[in-house]
Amino acid sequence: MRTVNFRSSLLRGLSASTAVAALATGLTACGGNSDAAGKSDSQAPGTVTVGAHSNGAAKETTLKVSEVKAISAELPKAIAKKGKLVIGVGALPTGSVPLNFVGDDQKTLTGAEPDFGRLVAAVLGLEPEVKNLTWENLFVGIDSGKVDTAFSNVTDTEERKKKYEFATYRQDNLGFEVPKKSTWNFDGDYRNLAGKTVSVSRGTNQEKVLLEWKAKLKKEGKDLTVKYYPDNNSVYLALNSGKIDAHFGPNPSIAYHTTHTANTPNATRSAGKFSGAGVKLQGLIAATSKKDSGLAEPVSEAINYLIKNGQYAKWLAAWNLSNEAVSTSKVNPPGLPLDNS
Repeated sequence: MRTVNFRSSLLRGLSASTAVAALATGLTACGGNSDAAGKSDSQAPGTVTVGAHSNGAAKETTLKVSEVKAISAELPKAIAKKGKLVIGVGALPTGSVPLNFVGDDQKTLTGAEPDFGRLVAAVLGLEPEVKNLTWENLFVGIDSGKVDTAFSNVTDTEERKKKYEFATYRQDNLGFEVPKKSTWNFDGDYRNLAGKTVSVSRGTNQEKVLLEWKAKLKKEGKDLTVKYYPDNNSVYLALNSGKIDAHFGPNPSIAYHTTHTANTPNATRSAGKFSGAGVKLQGLIAATSKKDSGLAEPVSEAINYLIKNGQYAKWLAAWNLSNEAVSTSKVNPPGLPLDNS
C-alpha cells in the first residue's frame, strides 16, 4: 500500500466513476495532452452551451452570459492582456462522468467542470482554452504558469493553500454505491463499515477518509477490507459480482451512475453521503489558481454573478447536480485541516 505523501494527498476527489455500457462510446478521454481534446464548438456571442456532446449525460442548455466589465477590470494585467483563460482539467486518461470526459464528437472536453470554467471565462470577457491533463500534470501546469486556473473537482484544503488560492463553487460530497438489492446503508457512521469490503481509488480524498475509518475499526477489533481496481469497468464488475460490498467515490459520479443503471439488471443505488472534509466541515470544490496570482477574487466574483443571475442553477440542473449547490462563492474559506490533509 502506497504511503500517502503530499502529491498523493492532493485529495483530488476524482475516482472510479461512471462509464456505463450504454454510454461507453464517446465517454472516454483521448490519449495525450492536446488542446484539441479541450476545445468546444464556437458559441454565439453572449452565450455558452453546457452539456454539449455529452451523449445524454446532461441536458444540453444554452445560457446567456456576457462579460461583466466591473469584474473583468479586476483581472491580473497579464491575463487581461492575453485575452484568454487557460482552464486546466485533470480528465486523462479516462475522465469521470459527469464531471469531465471527452464528448461524443471525440474531441470536445465536456462535463460539469469544463462547462463551468467556460461560463466563468465568459463573465470575465476571456476566451476559454481548456487543457486536458492527467491529475498530476494539472498541478504541474498551475505551478509552471501554463494553466491559469483549474476547474477539476479540486477540494479546498489547508495543505493546498500553501501553494494555491481558491474560489469555491460546489459542495464536495463523497458517497457509497451498492447494488440495488443490497440492504446496507452507511447512515453517517463509520462503524457500519465493519466487516465490509469497499473499493476506492488510490491517491484520492475518499481513500484517505476510508483508510482513517479502517484504522479506527482496527483499534476496535473490527475489520474493513479496502480494494483497488484499475478502472471504472473493473469496479462495477466487482460490485455486480459481489466481490465488494460497496464503492466509495465522489457523490456526483455515483448519482449519475445510479440514474443510468436504474432499469438494468445491474442497477445500483446510493447508500449514503459524507462531506469530503469530514464530520465537522462541509467540503468545498474550488477553482484553483497559483497562490498570489490575483485570480481568486475576480473568479469568485464571476461565480457569484452567475449564482445571482441564475446561470449557476441552470448549469447544475443540466448536469443533475443541484443538490451540491452553494449559496455563495468564497475566496480561501476554511478547508480540510492540515492535520487531515
